[in-house]
Amino acid sequence: MKKLILGMAIVASAFVFGQKGDVNAQLQTANKAAMDAYNAKNYAAAAPKFVEVYDLLKANGQDNKIYMYYAGLSHALANENDAAIKIYTDLIDSGFTGVETTYTAKEKKTGQVVNLDKATWELMKKNSDYSDFKTEQTKSIEPDLYETLSTLLLNAKKGNEALVIIEKGLAKYPNNAKLKEAQSTAYLQSGNTDKFVSGLKEQLAKNPNDATNWYNLGVMQAKSPATVNDAIESFKKAIELKPDFSDAYQNLVYTTIGDDGKVVGEINALRKDKPDEASKLIDARRERFGKALPYAEGWYKANPKSLDAVTALKEIYIVTKNMDKVKEMKAKEAELSSAAK
Repeated sequence: MKKLILGMAIVASAFVFGQKGDVNAQLQTANKAAMDAYNAKNYAAAAPKFVEVYDLLKANGQDNKIYMYYAGLSHALANENDAAIKIYTDLIDSGFTGVETTYTAKEKKTGQVVNLDKATWELMKKNSDYSDFKTEQTKSIEPDLYETLSTLLLNAKKGNEALVIIEKGLAKYPNNAKLKEAQSTAYLQSGNTDKFVSGLKEQLAKNPNDATNWYNLGVMQAKSPATVNDAIESFKKAIELKPDFSDAYQNLVYTTIGDDGKVVGEINALRKDKPDEASKLIDARRERFGKALPYAEGWYKANPKSLDAVTALKEIYIVTKNMDKVKEMKAKEAELSSAAK
């Protein structure tokens, strides 16, 4: 979420309210309080002050919604999601884009460039003391509105509402990568896993170097026995792109080993009456643990303070009969457990 540097004064108000000193004073006071609070990262205090500036301007004929945008941004940065969601929703519904035109002229005597409101700028063109009359249009912030509102809704676990906003935004900005990413998350959050997976694959087709998306795809593929091998390849790709990706290593370990509790139960049930079949399961189990070993070692290397990584590695060494390493991991396990107390 972008943080704006708010150094903007109320340029037009001094001219529009030139004869209304009390109103102008209120505006300047509220604007200064808002910007001071924002720059001090006191976003909860900044938000209502920006609303106050907006209300004062609106009451005097200027519906300048940029101040409501600042208020919404401040609410968002203060983690006041509900208030931020309402403001961002209202801004999008109103058609606000944040595009503004600034008007400047240069004082010939001092060489200083001054900001003017449009009416004054037009009048000053007749004044020989000014030159270099210019206009400049600010960039649209509409994509940011859609991106931020989508994020706020997803953070609030409102996946279905987020999808509505995301689809509305993508209709205007079909190549917006952040909205595409948010769409995938919204599909997952709203329970539409097929579309979530399709979205991940679409993103990876455009950017195959995204380790997080490979990991997320692997997580979804690991949920189905039919795509477990695909999951393993996805996790490997994530690690290839991000060698210290601890979570990808962890999932590789558990996906490679599979449901070990179930296998151990089957082995125990067969030991007495069908020892040969039990032996086959034991060999297959040892083979899976052997395949998982380098991933577990990678997990431990990526996150040596993870008790889960140490315990998993210890269990793999037990199954693969590497007792020196078992001893080493038991000592590390005890060390980490003691530190956690």
